[in-house]
Amino acid sequence: MTQKTNDDKPGIAAAVIVDDGRVLLVRRRVSEGQLSWQFPAGEVEPGEAGEDAAVRETREETGLEVKALKSLGSRIHPKTHRFMSYTACEVISGTAHVADLDELAELTWCRRAEVARYVPYGFYEPVQRYLDEALTP
Repeated sequence: MTQKTNDDKPGIAAAVIVDDGRVLLVRRRVSEGQLSWQFPAGEVEPGEAGEDAAVRETREETGLEVKALKSLGSRIHPKTHRFMSYTACEVISGTAHVADLDELAELTWCRRAEVARYVPYGFYEPVQRYLDEALTP
């Protein structure tokens, strides 16, 4: 079901992709406040489930085919005030690259020790717990 905030904007679905002990982060061409590096993500289309939107957005933005594993939770984002859902995903096929040149400037795979360099403010607590377990030190 599509989730909307009070201002009636569609919800955002993010894909938390860990592969080979690293997490995929993308840098948007236009940052949302201090949110420059983030997970592949985008608006949930009408009638679309958050998990399906996370998979679709990952394919559109990075060229990766991923499979949704489990929901990591949802919230109203404290900076953007948009409804956000987070889905843990695994890579099925492909090589990550900037597939959507209009939206993304670059992407990177980070090990645990490198994450704070890209995202100094930390992650939503359930996402952080998942990454703490999944990332290589």
